[in-house]
Amino acid sequence: MRRLILLGVLVATMWGPAVAGAGWQEDWEQTLKAAREEGKVTVTGPTGAHRRDALTQGFEKKYGIAVEYFAARGSAVAARISYERRAGQYLWDVMVGGATTALTSMIPIGALDPLEPDLILPEVKKPENWRGGELQFVDSGREMFLMTLTQNDSLFVNSKLIEPKEITSYKDLLNPKWKGKIVADDPRRPGPGNSVFNFFDMHPDLGPDFIRALARQELLILRDYQQELDMIGQGKYSILIGTSASTAESWVQRGLPIAIVNPHDLKEGSDINPQAGAVALMNRRPHPNATKIYINWLLSKDGQTAFARATGYISSRLDVPVDHAPWRVPIPGAIKTYTLEAMNNQKKLMRVLTEAFSR
Repeated sequence: MRRLILLGVLVATMWGPAVAGAGWQEDWEQTLKAAREEGKVTVTGPTGAHRRDALTQGFEKKYGIAVEYFAARGSAVAARISYERRAGQYLWDVMVGGATTALTSMIPIGALDPLEPDLILPEVKKPENWRGGELQFVDSGREMFLMTLTQNDSLFVNSKLIEPKEITSYKDLLNPKWKGKIVADDPRRPGPGNSVFNFFDMHPDLGPDFIRALARQELLILRDYQQELDMIGQGKYSILIGTSASTAESWVQRGLPIAIVNPHDLKEGSDINPQAGAVALMNRRPHPNATKIYINWLLSKDGQTAFARATGYISSRLDVPVDHAPWRVPIPGAIKTYTLEAMNNQKKLMRVLTEAFSR
């Protein structure tokens, strides 16, 4: 008997890890077979053909499972899903978008499931593959996963008029020479301008007094990204605060005289945000097996590389290249503008903005 016990211990020691390692492979194959029988996975995600292609084509080519994709802004996605669920329809498997949609709409109506139980691939589950040594979620229920955390592009300049490194602090914008030379995306509505000004308000070295002083610089407030960039691109204005990063980058690539000020060169940095790079799994999803295969692919090195390059974001995976936008690599300790705390700060911010820009 003792010999049998010792033999069992020896076998477990020699083969235990291999047997355990084989367990996920069996689970994977069974799930993949069932996923192919389901035939498709339904995904809501951000607008833009480049984003849609990154979230669909690689997966479809690799696994032969179709992706039904609905592209819309987060508010439209939330409204549609809420309406469908009230009608007893559960049509969507995966949601890719901003953290705000999850925190303000999807989580309050109980539309999401915890994500980790659907993870199978060891490379996805391994904490050391992710920034901070952990899988990071926006919520305590671990439902909305932060697959990208990106340093926000907050300042843009006409590169013929200003050397980007000339600005080393946001307080440099208060220099009298920039009065009447600054345009800003309207911070009083949801969007990049609002995110930047919320960062200003939350930063201990800036705050409401800085916003009030900045308003006295006679900012031109606009609500159209193309018009904002055109203002500095033509040299009518020198500095732009907050605009669509993807639109700005496309203008830079076209050779227009627009430069993004590197947040790493600014004393106060900038805020950190997942942009449209948070992902969640819907509950009561119609294609549970295809969902498992999809989320594991999306969070794999291949899936994250495709998404990061298409969006310009920085993946939370440490093994995904950042050469496409090194200035967006997260700065340790950066202010987070995607949390509930940041969202709750909006009421205070709106009071400051109303006071500052009502003159």
